[in-house]
Amino acid sequence: MRQKLVAGNWKMNGSKASIKELLDGIKKGIGDVVSAEVAVCPPFVYLADVEAQLTGTPVVWGAQNLSTEEKGAFTGEVAASMLNDFGCKYVIVGHSERRSLYGEDDALVATKFRVARAAGLKPILCIGESLDEREKSITNEVVARQIGAVIDLEGVSALTDGVIAYEPVWAIGTGKTATPEQAQEVHQFIRQRIAEKDASVAEKVQILYGGSMNAANASDLLAQSDIDGGLIGGASLKAEDFLTICRAAG
Repeated sequence: MRQKLVAGNWKMNGSKASIKELLDGIKKGIGDVVSAEVAVCPPFVYLADVEAQLTGTPVVWGAQNLSTEEKGAFTGEVAASMLNDFGCKYVIVGHSERRSLYGEDDALVATKFRVARAAGLKPILCIGESLDEREKSITNEVVARQIGAVIDLEGVSALTDGVIAYEPVWAIGTGKTATPEQAQEVHQFIRQRIAEKDASVAEKVQILYGGSMNAANASDLLAQSDIDGGLIGGASLKAEDFLTICRAAG
């Protein structure tokens, strides 16, 4: 049985005061979460605050991105070793916003997956299709290509050292939502695609749903057989909403 994982992606949100309030709320209610793992991914500048406030609690933390470089003249970048310095367990790679706004392609995302894994971090590999791609009925081709870039670089067994997050880009912050059945269909395809390479890897790898999961729809989504948790955006900024999702995960 795969453990459920609920990871909050705070994106570029927060302040010292708001983060303290948010984490205080999460810590207060985390005892109600029985079996799911819970993680938060703050902006880089707040990693020290998050580490200080969450050390000794069941909640783990990660970052939203990392550099492919180890060190050097790369102004504005953050290395995997720096994330390790702050106790990160996870790092998000290939988020749809990084792909669409900053031009990160499949090859770069695969390299970031490799760098994270080599550093002992657990990459959360984001994949998913745009509205245009869904309307063209090429969702499966898109996600297969995105996973394939990592498999080609690292081998299929490397996926067990990470997590996959399926993000239907068209359902993030647009008011459109994927039904639990639509989400399950793609999750099932992803798992089957991996199984073509290695059935044991496919059975082990966690596949999260990242399409605007919230307190109202979490239970129905998490009840699907191939949805192993959520990568949570806006709802992760409200302690009670986030905890409701975590409780639904187990």
